[in-house]
Amino acid sequence: MRRLLSLLILLFALPATAGLFDSRPSSTLGGLNNSADFLPVREAFRLSLVEATPEQVKLRFVSAEGYYLYRHRFQFKTNEASVTIGEAKLPAGERKTDDYFGEVEVFYGVLDVELPVQNPNDLPFTLQVTYQGCADKGLCYPPETESLEIGDTSASNTALVDSNSSTDHAAELSWRSVALFFLAGLGLTFTPCVLPMLPILSGVVLRGQTGGARSFLLSLAYVLPMAGGFALLGALMGVFGAELNLQARLQSPWILVPFALFFVAFALAMFGLFELRLPQLLTRRLDRLAGNAKGGSLIGAALLGAVSSLLVSPCVSAPLAGALLYISASGDALGGGLKLFALGLGMGAPLILFATGGGALLPKSGPWMVSVRNTFGVLLLAVAVWMLERVLPGPMSLALWGLLAAGTAVFLGTLEFSAKTPWQKLAQLLGLALLVYALAAWVGALQGGSDPLRPLPRTPSIVDGSVTRATEGWHTVSTPAELDFQLDAARAAGQPLMLDWYADWCISCKVIEREVFADPQIVPRLADYRLIRFDITDSNPEQRALLDRYKLFGPPAILFFGRDGTELAEVRVVGEIDARQFAERLNRAETLL
Repeated sequence: MRRLLSLLILLFALPATAGLFDSRPSSTLGGLNNSADFLPVREAFRLSLVEATPEQVKLRFVSAEGYYLYRHRFQFKTNEASVTIGEAKLPAGERKTDDYFGEVEVFYGVLDVELPVQNPNDLPFTLQVTYQGCADKGLCYPPETESLEIGDTSASNTALVDSNSSTDHAAELSWRSVALFFLAGLGLTFTPCVLPMLPILSGVVLRGQTGGARSFLLSLAYVLPMAGGFALLGALMGVFGAELNLQARLQSPWILVPFALFFVAFALAMFGLFELRLPQLLTRRLDRLAGNAKGGSLIGAALLGAVSSLLVSPCVSAPLAGALLYISASGDALGGGLKLFALGLGMGAPLILFATGGGALLPKSGPWMVSVRNTFGVLLLAVAVWMLERVLPGPMSLALWGLLAAGTAVFLGTLEFSAKTPWQKLAQLLGLALLVYALAAWVGALQGGSDPLRPLPRTPSIVDGSVTRATEGWHTVSTPAELDFQLDAARAAGQPLMLDWYADWCISCKVIEREVFADPQIVPRLADYRLIRFDITDSNPEQRALLDRYKLFGPPAILFFGRDGTELAEVRVVGEIDARQFAERLNRAETLL
């Protein structure tokens, strides 16, 4: 039953399994102390000039990890009357649906923009590029405008240098991701399709002799070509995947649904419903090639390693396909190659261990192998649900997460009440938690919920009219003069002041307004404050200067001022925050007043 416990632990993290294939972090609610938790706007979004001709200008945006740009906020203008800028050519972005802001299209990672230009006299001109983006952690930047000199040789060279530095920035490796790919490869080793490589390694390459430096070198020569093949595939996908914009092209239901069914089929094979094999004609030829290869030599071992990677392809093709989709979005050839190289090394590590120390260093075959196989089956089903989330209504996707959790709970024996071992009892007890989650997901789906991490949608309490009271007492200002007037009035009255930075385009601001300021536990605690909301929707120069004055990048942000008009900097909030954390900030502010 230990195998069942491993599945249970896995299922608790199921809604987050997409993180293996999704490079961006999930948006989380959390209080942040200051703006240092976020990048300055021009580090979060790096703009560079890639190419400039009389007919076209090509720009490149590189968004830092966890930051995204809005499609509808791009603007391109020129100061030269004789130069005309056509409609920008952008690839398809990713759809984001928000309860507060509606449906938007955003871009993560590397974005290339092509601008048709009519410049018959080939005159130098200034291109003004306006864009706006947000951080997944909850900060929205005001619209930003940058100027690029087109046609000036020195400026173009500088822009190309910036482009290279931006590309280098995008190619920075996440060693944690590399480690995760290695662990994934290690897990794939213990599947029924990969374990047959052991007798090939032992009988043909090592000729029955294990242990010692010679066996280590031969096994390494056997494993490295296999990992190298994966690395080449990852590098190619990193180069051409971003160029083809595969992640955007795969948003069609005609593509996503067959891919999801593909993962479901491989999951069923992992569960043992049927067996995946290469066609017999191809298998016989590969076996013949492996048998004719010269064993005991480094070249022969390398050849066998390359051939053996084809033999195991039916079992690893589904996880490999998901990994390639993940890599294709990065545009990072080096990172993609290293990650899949790590995957291959993970698959080969137990083989090297076996060759060096013999079978005594490897765990014996047994029921635990079924656990590994079933674990990968559950992961593949989770990937299928994750893909279907993009084409199915949110409530239906949430219901599928509940179905997967309930199915795993049943597999764990939660509904079986026969005599059980202590491990089985523990699995049954923990499986009940999965059933509770499944029921919550189904109830939430019926109520229109869509978030698997919070299956039961919360609605603001209206007890004692708290929602109504939450909207009362707020003074909205939009100019520095109006804000200074409110600060002076609060100081003259000896009243503490709370300043909320807000914008209509700030999704997180609306979350805070509805879920924090309207919380029935928070509303009465704000009664003693002068409540000021600064509306920075227009993002004009005066408002941007005010952001600089308070060392802020954009909303949401909440500042507290004491009775003497001095800001309580240690309790300022930048980014999203939930009601519990905001209550803690209020406690700290009260001790300073």
